[in-house]
Amino acid sequence: MTPAPPLPPIQSTRAAVLIPFGIVTLIWGSTWLVIRDQIAVVPPSWSISYRFLVAGIAMAIYASIKRESFRFDARGYAFAAVIGIALFTFNFNFVYRAEHYVTSGLVAVVFALLLVPNAIFGRIFLKQRLGRQLMLGCAVAMAGVALLFVNEARVDPHGPRSATIGIVLTLCGVMAASVANVIQGSAFAKRYPMAPVLAIAMLIGACLDAAFAWITTGPPVFEARFGYVAGILYLGVFASALAFPLYFNVIRAIGPAKAAYSGVIVPVIAMLLSTLFERYHWSTLAVAGAVLSGIGLVIALSARRPAR
Repeated sequence: MTPAPPLPPIQSTRAAVLIPFGIVTLIWGSTWLVIRDQIAVVPPSWSISYRFLVAGIAMAIYASIKRESFRFDARGYAFAAVIGIALFTFNFNFVYRAEHYVTSGLVAVVFALLLVPNAIFGRIFLKQRLGRQLMLGCAVAMAGVALLFVNEARVDPHGPRSATIGIVLTLCGVMAASVANVIQGSAFAKRYPMAPVLAIAMLIGACLDAAFAWITTGPPVFEARFGYVAGILYLGVFASALAFPLYFNVIRAIGPAKAAYSGVIVPVIAMLLSTLFERYHWSTLAVAGAVLSGIGLVIALSARRPAR
């Protein structure tokens, strides 16, 4: 099948971008706490596999309703496979495991640094601007995350090793997600319909997650508990099949660096939920780190020449 011609650019100042941006932020702000419950009994990779099996089926149904074709050329299938491997396999396996070591709120704060590799990779591969204000904001945000790390290392009963592992795993997930984000921001990505590409990518990711889970933890494990099943459906349908197409449309409209600014609000929602349900204690150092991270990201957000 010959790739479709590129779609016309979306105006980033219109509701077509702002509304999806807000929806994604609200949904993803709550997912970190749901993920925490998903790894209580079931091995992380099996939970990830179930999530993207549900998401892939939902996306395939949506693509079929829209009558979008699943027949691509070889490059189209390769594109979907890269998204599936980078985002729905590596990224989520790192993130789910990180929550074994640190609170969901802290994982969300560290993941907000997705802005940094998105901006750098966008500059290298997409030739997008990387202004001084953007770099200043990134530096301030990283300083805030460093304070959060110091706080976790001090208060964690398992010592600094646990906090270090959790943050390193999260940063690995950030790098994997950034690869997928930048690819979605390329002109090449716009040649293929998003729903079929994401359906294939999610199903590839689910298969790879299941294979990895079987190799590392054994046969499938499933928890027949209402909360667990509801969590799988919420993460699969709303946080994946609904949120990822909206987010990738934002990336295609305003670029991967600006799209990652959802991380300014997501950690706030996640940390508040972590306070309510995980009894996260806000020390002076933790408050300073969170505020500094937010300030840094807001500085970057207010850059006068945003990357498009």
